[in-house]
Amino acid sequence: MEELELSNPNPKPNPNTKIDRVYSATPRDLLAIAFRRRRLMIISFLGVLFGAILVAVLQPNRYEAGMKILVKRERVDPVITSEASVQPQIAPQVTEEQINSEVELIKSRDLLAKVVLACDLLQHQSDSAWSKVLTGAHSSASTSEKDAQVAKAVVTLDKQLKVDVLPKTDLIAVKYESPDPQLAARVLTTLGNLYLEKHVEVHRPPGALDFFQQATQEYRNALTDAEARLVNFSHGESVVSAQVEKEGALQKLSEFEATLKQSQAAIAETQKRIRTLEEQVTSAPTRMVTQVRNADDATLLSQLRSNLLTLEVKRTELLEKFEPTYRPVQDVEAEIAQTRTALAEAEKSQLHEETTDRDPTYEWNREELAKAKADLAGLQARAEATALTVQSYRENARSLEQKEVAQDDLIRTVKATEDNYMLYLRKQEEARISDELDRKRIINVAIAESATVPVLPANNRALTVLIGLLLGSLTSVVVALGSEYLDPTFRTSDELSTFLDIPVLAAMPQSGKRLTNGAPTHVS
Repeated sequence: MEELELSNPNPKPNPNTKIDRVYSATPRDLLAIAFRRRRLMIISFLGVLFGAILVAVLQPNRYEAGMKILVKRERVDPVITSEASVQPQIAPQVTEEQINSEVELIKSRDLLAKVVLACDLLQHQSDSAWSKVLTGAHSSASTSEKDAQVAKAVVTLDKQLKVDVLPKTDLIAVKYESPDPQLAARVLTTLGNLYLEKHVEVHRPPGALDFFQQATQEYRNALTDAEARLVNFSHGESVVSAQVEKEGALQKLSEFEATLKQSQAAIAETQKRIRTLEEQVTSAPTRMVTQVRNADDATLLSQLRSNLLTLEVKRTELLEKFEPTYRPVQDVEAEIAQTRTALAEAEKSQLHEETTDRDPTYEWNREELAKAKADLAGLQARAEATALTVQSYRENARSLEQKEVAQDDLIRTVKATEDNYMLYLRKQEEARISDELDRKRIINVAIAESATVPVLPANNRALTVLIGLLLGSLTSVVVALGSEYLDPTFRTSDELSTFLDIPVLAAMPQSGKRLTNGAPTHVS
């Protein structure tokens, strides 16, 4: 329970009595205070209430326009770098820091200054009577004063502008109040358009397209010059592709070197063959026996065989008739023996015949020797011609190698220039696409809900009166308690007895009122 402290500014206390004493305030005491200070409480309550009603009646209608901005990450701009984009970037999720950055971008001072000038908020501020009294007409202000007024208008707009992030969303709610509903909607519309331009300006490096166009043109000219130098080199050196021609020359050189080695080996082989054939021709005979024939006397042998057969037949006939001891039989046998002896001798005695001709080995050796000598002369001539060809191809290969180095350097220059040209051409196209997307407002922020002209006022007069009621009640209580605390008089005999710590013998009622225990009195 609250304690009420009552004191007398001019007390005459007993020396043994304490001056300050704390009293416990009961509900009855509080009601007594309210009863005693009822006039003051009523006046204060009615004054505050009347002021609230006056404010509610006299305050102008204020209209609140709203706009919502969606922060998204559907578009990922290519990184401005000298390297080619290898992999497409994946659009990340929108973070809280990014949304807060957009909020700060909306509330940036330069953006608000553009809104102030575009919506002519200085004119609306100067239209008020207070501004006319202080600053006069807007047209008569100097440049410095105008800048100061713009700065003040920016501060005022910053205070009046409400920019909040909607919880658990990627939306930014922007609200603005103004007595003019058209002005409120126009301010937010202008703010949205300028914010989109500001977003594009901040998130896109300026001059990227111009830079890549200039770089592309420079590399195109450099590529043309490099190609012209390469063509002039090819025409001047009479070479189309030094590398291919050198490889062909080296291949031919390898073939002719192999042919030269084969010719040299064939020459050595032919020389060795000639020496061998000369030795064989020297040692081989010029003629040789080609046929040897042994023949006998066919007529004699036939006669002898026929006589022998006749004699044997005759002996057989005689033996059929006569004994072997018969003289004619023995004579026939003797003739048979002689005939056989003559036949045997005739068979042993044969005719021998030999046929000779030119030795074919000797003749072949002679022919091969002549042929080998002719082949040796051809091989030697072929080897000399092949050696000259090998020397020519070797010198040509050396020359083509030097030309290849120079041509490769020109080709590398053309290739590097072409790669840079194609790189900057792609970068130019990316920058052009990005600029076109920016021009079409295809960006990572969008006006989700455009500002519209509000129809109903945002201020609530009933709420103002209700606040006035509550504030008047609180003010009346505070005023009653304050005046009671500051009042130095004693109101009851109990207060006096308690404060002075002495008994009260008598009390005179104020204005003829009947005195009762605890009744109000006036003691001074």
